[in-house]
Amino acid sequence: MRNLKPILAGCLLLLAFSGPKAQDAVSYQTPPKEIAELLLAKPTPGVRIDSKAEWMLLSERNSYPTVEELGQPEIRIAGLRLNPNNYSPSRQSFVNDFRLKNIKSNQEFPIAGLPAGMLAGAATWNPSETKIAFTNTTGSRVDLYVIDIASKKATKINKQPLNAVLGQSYTWVDDNTLLYKTATQPATNAAKRPITPKGPTVQQNLGKAAPSPTFQDLIKSPYDEQLFEFYATTQLVQNKNGVETNIGKAGLISSFSISPDKKYMLVRTIKKPFSYLVTANGFPSTVAITDLTGKVVKVLAELPSTEGTPSGYDNTQNVARAFDWRDDEPATITWAMPLDGGLIKTNVEYHDAVYALSAPFTGEAKELFKTKMRYAGTTWGDASLSLVAEISRTKQMNRVSRFNTATGAMELLYERNQTDAYNNPGSPVLTRNKFGRPAIQTTDNGTKILMNNTTGSSPKGDLPFLAKFDLAGKKNEIIWRCQEGVFEVVEDVIDADKLVLLTRRESQKEVPNYYIKNLVLRMADKAITSFVNPYPQMEGVTKEKIKYKRADGVDLTGDLYLPKGYNKEKDGPLPVLMWAYPREFNSAADAAQVRGSKDRFTAISWASPIFYVTQGYAVLDNAEMPIVSTGPDKKPNDDFVAQLQLNAEAAINKLVEMGVGDKNRMAVGGHSYGAFMTANLLAHTNLFKAGIARSGAYNRTLTPFGFQNEDRTYWQAPKLYYEMSPFSYADKIKTPILLIHGEADDNTGTFPINSERLFAAIKGNGGTVRFVFLPYEAHSYRGKENLLHMLWEQYQWLEKYVKGGK
Repeated sequence: MRNLKPILAGCLLLLAFSGPKAQDAVSYQTPPKEIAELLLAKPTPGVRIDSKAEWMLLSERNSYPTVEELGQPEIRIAGLRLNPNNYSPSRQSFVNDFRLKNIKSNQEFPIAGLPAGMLAGAATWNPSETKIAFTNTTGSRVDLYVIDIASKKATKINKQPLNAVLGQSYTWVDDNTLLYKTATQPATNAAKRPITPKGPTVQQNLGKAAPSPTFQDLIKSPYDEQLFEFYATTQLVQNKNGVETNIGKAGLISSFSISPDKKYMLVRTIKKPFSYLVTANGFPSTVAITDLTGKVVKVLAELPSTEGTPSGYDNTQNVARAFDWRDDEPATITWAMPLDGGLIKTNVEYHDAVYALSAPFTGEAKELFKTKMRYAGTTWGDASLSLVAEISRTKQMNRVSRFNTATGAMELLYERNQTDAYNNPGSPVLTRNKFGRPAIQTTDNGTKILMNNTTGSSPKGDLPFLAKFDLAGKKNEIIWRCQEGVFEVVEDVIDADKLVLLTRRESQKEVPNYYIKNLVLRMADKAITSFVNPYPQMEGVTKEKIKYKRADGVDLTGDLYLPKGYNKEKDGPLPVLMWAYPREFNSAADAAQVRGSKDRFTAISWASPIFYVTQGYAVLDNAEMPIVSTGPDKKPNDDFVAQLQLNAEAAINKLVEMGVGDKNRMAVGGHSYGAFMTANLLAHTNLFKAGIARSGAYNRTLTPFGFQNEDRTYWQAPKLYYEMSPFSYADKIKTPILLIHGEADDNTGTFPINSERLFAAIKGNGGTVRFVFLPYEAHSYRGKENLLHMLWEQYQWLEKYVKGGK
């Protein structure tokens, strides 16, 4: 490959045979032409539209960075991955070009003044939508640009480089004022790692429980602490019409937000000691209200490290959390406090209380309401209407209540199982209130709420809808629903009274495009984009949503792709690649619900298995793999392996029954938890000829405080952890398995050692296994050469062990 450092000449492949060639480095390979072209197809532009549907910002992205770009210097500390030269995250996706389009005239305009070689972050409109701000990242700094819509020109506005280490780097204050975090020193001033440390790194615990997920990239030494403090220190700066003014003192500012009346800020500042067990988001911190000069008005909380959070998904620390501004008042801060000591199993009627404190913040906080489950946030409306969300992750339940801010009354509107997609009423449509903040869009003289369901699950598949939720009757009245044969979703409500909508529509053959739709006048929809199909190689491929039952009666579905020109009578059954990701359910009825739509355009990402339909394979994507609780005293994972087998057998039987799948040429694969599934299926069944497992966790004892939706610890359920771990049964894995892992995996739980150890275990027991270690890749892969090679590896594996394995 061109322009690659010598060290990047290939990726490390560990091969499953002994002898001198067992650990050769292999040069990068490329898959068949059709697969490579699908991967590298230029994506359709991103679209951002103002609330009046007058202007559209089109953003263009390149497909994938090179491995050389991934291999640039990187610091991994406090759960962060940073570029040490420019105070920004080292792994980002950038926009490479912007264009403006006037929707009424249908004219497109280039934007003058964009930086050469632009690597732009997400763009945001100013309050009146006359300007657009975006960051641009170079090798040495991050700058802030503003696009003026009228002149169609971009201008760099900052003198001091921005600091994006801890996330949110800027926000609009008003139409001409931005607030942003800046670096306080040149990056070259960072301390160099000493060859000889002052002493060993020592950690201790003095009798307090500190269960924690297995985070990656944590602080590991005093030197790491020093680096974190250096890179995370920021200075808030106000930029008004191009004039920069420092706001307050420099510090470890994690987040900041402006009050609705623009007179105060809510600021969270990290403080020492830094944790070696949790990420920066869990470090001790001070939450305070300041004025716009940075002067502290009120310290709201001194929060401890989250190390002490009790295990269990609905448990929380016994401290204040969820600090936020009320959107419907000038300057009122709200937060939640547990009433159960943070332990959800405590027998109390209410588990959380939410409090409020208004400017000038000198009085006592007022209790607003209490919740019977964990408080999950408030969507504010007006004096008589706000929506309060509660959640129970363990029970897979959520509920939404109406809160009357004037009377303090709470009234339950609906409660449902989170996995019950059919009865999801949608999310409230939001408008802007007098402060320019999001507010609930009511209709019919305030008696109903507009609700947008962008999925719209139904027995016929996903059919998104717009509805009016009757607050008195507590029922949803659907006023528009996507027609069968297409997939159309409401992106925005432009005019709630006239029901003018912005929608995105697609079908199997039509690439997603945007339309203006008028539900009152029922005029013909106005197309405002005309993107074309980036995947001509897929023309003629058929897609079908198939339905089938597993042996215990649970209904299942999957998306079946068949090759162009395939005729089962003439061509016979095909080799099959089945791709899946297990999900846990407390309800068999919810598990049986249809998910997805046969009418969506097939967009192909690097992670997709659909590439192989171009090579003569039937591909069953999104094959449902529900893991269902089988009794009131049982949890879904109590029958994990047995239910995986039921799911896989049902899918195989359906494909064979249809005459499109060859029972003797089946492969299974998945990424992350799907890889965990794959290894388990190969360890416990003989249903498949081969497996592909990418970036999985295979030894659950390495995630002892829970994983996925399992909140029991290893010490509470050691047998479960052992039996769910395919590593425990590595001696039984005789079906050929291809293991792929990013050598820089950053996902909680899926440390690369999982694949290293499973490979060694299978190899040590005489199995057939190949291990591909992709340089510089995290949990989600990005490097162009790595992705092409990964697709080649998967193709070769399927060709050798599945297509030719009859």
